[in-house]
Amino acid sequence: MRPVLFTILFYGWTILAGLVVLPLLLGPPRPLMAYSRFWIRGALWLLRTTVGLSHRVVGRENIPTGPALFAVKHQSAWDTLAINLIVRDAAIVLKRELTWIPLFGWCLVRTRQIAIDRTGGMPALRAMVKMARAALSDGRPIVIYPEGTRVAPGVRQPYHAGISALHGALDVPVVPVALNSGVFWPRRSLKLRPGVITIEFLAPLPANLSRRDFTETLETAIEEATERLYRETVATTAKSST
Repeated sequence: MRPVLFTILFYGWTILAGLVVLPLLLGPPRPLMAYSRFWIRGALWLLRTTVGLSHRVVGRENIPTGPALFAVKHQSAWDTLAINLIVRDAAIVLKRELTWIPLFGWCLVRTRQIAIDRTGGMPALRAMVKMARAALSDGRPIVIYPEGTRVAPGVRQPYHAGISALHGALDVPVVPVALNSGVFWPRRSLKLRPGVITIEFLAPLPANLSRRDFTETLETAIEEATERLYRETVATTAKSST
């Protein structure tokens, strides 16, 4: 019943927050981004109090103080919420279809997220790079989910060309990010489990890597760390159940 209670309260909180956010859509982006973080904090508080699911951040020392590109493993809806609190004022690469959702999509547009047409080929990649450069010039970090979709724990999926395009075009550190959120909040499911999600910021990748070396190094770093977190979670769960 806890996941059901969370879902009811989450949608109620979202509807209430949506009514209040309407005037902010007419103003500048920064207050709207601050209000979005307020909504996310409320959602994560509901998650913690109803389901018993919290999180911890490992490797904060690897988060650059200046402009950076964060390549984040994607397993759960949780990832898209929490990253906004950890990487402040980020411009997040996301699928264009999300901007078509009433109210929510308007907020994405007004906060200048990087919405791309995933079937657009090279023109879409060029548009993404242009929007990323604009965000960096405004002092905002970039967040991208290299797989382009949520992937279940223990499953690997090829990384899309977008991360390589951004790495080649932007002269900023690239920080791999691993996590285990899918163990507790599976994709396309409301079978939430209590526990502690771990999100781990790994050391920034070496500069001046070739395109091929960059992709291989990034994928190895994220996938090995994610697999380690998964094994640790499974082992901890097994111990607690005996």
